Amino acid sequence: MAEDWADEPGDDGSEVAAFEVDDDDFAPAVGAGRGIDPRQAGDEAVEGLDKITAQMAGGEHRPEQQEMCRAVAEALATGTHLVVQAGTGTGKSLAYLVPAALSGQKVVVATATKALQDQLRDKDLPLVESGLGLPGPLDYAVLKGRSNYICRQRVAEVGSGGIQAELGDQGGGRADEPDWEAPEGGSSARPNERDTGDEGDAAPPEGVVEQVRELVTWSQTSRTGDRADLSFEPSDRAWNMLSVGPRECPGAFNCPSGGSCFAEAARDRAAAADIVVVNTHLYGAHLASGGVVLPEHEVVVFDESHQLEEVMTASLGVELSPGRFRTLVTAARPLVEARDADLLDSLAAAGDLLGTLLADRVGDRVLQDGRRGGAGAGAGADAEADEDLSDLLARTADVSRRVIDALRRSGAQRSFVSGDADDPDKASRKTRTLQAAAHLAEDLHRLVNRRDSEVAWVDGTRRNARLRLSPIDVGPALSGMLWGGVTSVLTSATIPPRVVERVGLDDFPNEELNVGSPFDYRAHSLLYVARHLPDRRAEGAEDALFEELGLLIEAAGGRTLALFTSRRATEAAAEALAPELPYALLLQGDQPKGRLLEEFAADETSCLFATLGFWQGVDVPGRALSLVTIDRLPFPRPDDPLLQARRDRAGSRAFSLVDLPRAATLLAQGAGRLIRTTDDKGVVAVLDPRLATASYRGVLLDRLPPMRRSVDRSEVESFLRRALERDPGEGQ
Repeated sequence: MAEDWADEPGDDGSEVAAFEVDDDDFAPAVGAGRGIDPRQAGDEAVEGLDKITAQMAGGEHRPEQQEMCRAVAEALATGTHLVVQAGTGTGKSLAYLVPAALSGQKVVVATATKALQDQLRDKDLPLVESGLGLPGPLDYAVLKGRSNYICRQRVAEVGSGGIQAELGDQGGGRADEPDWEAPEGGSSARPNERDTGDEGDAAPPEGVVEQVRELVTWSQTSRTGDRADLSFEPSDRAWNMLSVGPRECPGAFNCPSGGSCFAEAARDRAAAADIVVVNTHLYGAHLASGGVVLPEHEVVVFDESHQLEEVMTASLGVELSPGRFRTLVTAARPLVEARDADLLDSLAAAGDLLGTLLADRVGDRVLQDGRRGGAGAGAGADAEADEDLSDLLARTADVSRRVIDALRRSGAQRSFVSGDADDPDKASRKTRTLQAAAHLAEDLHRLVNRRDSEVAWVDGTRRNARLRLSPIDVGPALSGMLWGGVTSVLTSATIPPRVVERVGLDDFPNEELNVGSPFDYRAHSLLYVARHLPDRRAEGAEDALFEELGLLIEAAGGRTLALFTSRRATEAAAEALAPELPYALLLQGDQPKGRLLEEFAADETSCLFATLGFWQGVDVPGRALSLVTIDRLPFPRPDDPLLQARRDRAGSRAFSLVDLPRAATLLAQGAGRLIRTTDDKGVVAVLDPRLATASYRGVLLDRLPPMRRSVDRSEVESFLRRALERDPGEGQ
């Protein structure tokens, strides 16, 4: 998907049915709790939180944290779903971990970032265990997707077959793509957002062969097999040679190396733990699998839950790429009989044709069949292209089933203990390939038999186009799959508007709470809206924006995180202002995200110009970030395929139900980059006059922290001058 946003989108008023759910077999029922008085549970949790706080260096009792802690404890005791907005500085992790540890229930904590997972494992959970004085140890574990662990069986196969042979066999990607349990080193949602590997002290070995050799050596001494424990970041190609995805793995029983599998060992640790920390995408994969990925649990906490709807939309959908066909064909060719080679040729040709049909339609809705509205639906060239694509999918679904039959005829269905006992590695390869082929057939079947409650669209780039099928509304799916079987806590510094309805919680007992933030926003921050700037579509509007941005940066002495709603705008602003600014200007894309943030924090007067990937997850406390600028209100693109479908369903209320809530959440996330500690001071400057003039501005302003507000730039200059005055006793 492109990164640009546009102004308020329109809609065409068509109605769309909700996503249907077949699997609701989850237990235990909500409301079970743990059979104690909710007030007593709340008192115990707050008392435990106070004990931990008293042992922390510089620890302080925060009313907001205590209020949240009590609410979580009572929710777990009664089985009531809780949605809680906890502003920056609340300490929400301890506020839910303490009652979770005291509840006696099996708890899964799902987070959206690796940074938070590391914080929970390395800091917060040890603190809870030592501080509560529990009668027994608190057992906790971090569980990642299978492809994050090196596969001992793949290591054995590479060792027996040779690295060069494996390289020759390897296609353009994993045979079971997509893998929403993506490795922690990258992004599972957008390849272009991934940072290049720059972690660890050691440089990566040069070349794929050298990296594979290094990985094989490491696997022989590693205790975890976890990619995150490497001292270098291997290339995806090298790592993929020695790992498998969840749809490719035949399972421990059918694998010669099942008894020593790193991923299975991690699952065993998670099964025995009281609290399991996972990635939200992995939780989505758990739901999509029918509940077999994670151990049974009674409670789930979704931290950073402002991303829950987006993650579940991806996890409960289907993604198909040409590379998936190529990789499967490469894996299957040495395994099938000669008479079935033409089937693989047909499958390879189908993958190539799929790439051709998708290349010119990136960003478009497809396969509409006249069933839904939307520009150009059922007419002209798009209709003809949809027909070609639909025919290809139907033909390929039949070919994929015949490929499965061919693999079975070759004996691939036998486990390594029941067949090919003299060559267990070959049997394992056959079983993995059959798994991948079966999942491809399932996904093709779902695309061919898509529902009106789903939308098909093309994601990626021309060179790497992917066909996606997504539920238009995840609420019914989560309602049937999840909320009736667990007690949930949804928390974030920014809870999206109407989240209860959007994720299907409205039919279950639930409570919503906003505990606020302990930070004094009115004293420490100012929200400035440049009301005088012209409409962005007016002649000279861009030059006026650049001039305003330059004056604001000058007032802040650099120290600016400039956020933009498109990469084009980011680069244009950097090109215009770099020659004029006496400060270092860092630009997204020039270096990995982590390194950019390190340099930005280290050079106090530097400026960082960035787009979508930096609107959230940026934590730079202190004077180095004293000004956050936002070039325009972050409304989504009007031609976003998934949002188009949601607008169709919402009809005349599309703007208020679809576009405005998304813009409000992202605006609040961007503004939230400013105040990260009690001592931080600064300005959030929105260079879009609509925040001061539009009829809907109240919805947006309500999501922002309670900052003082101004439309006068001289107030900004005065505020920043006072905020940046050094304390006389402060070192130079």
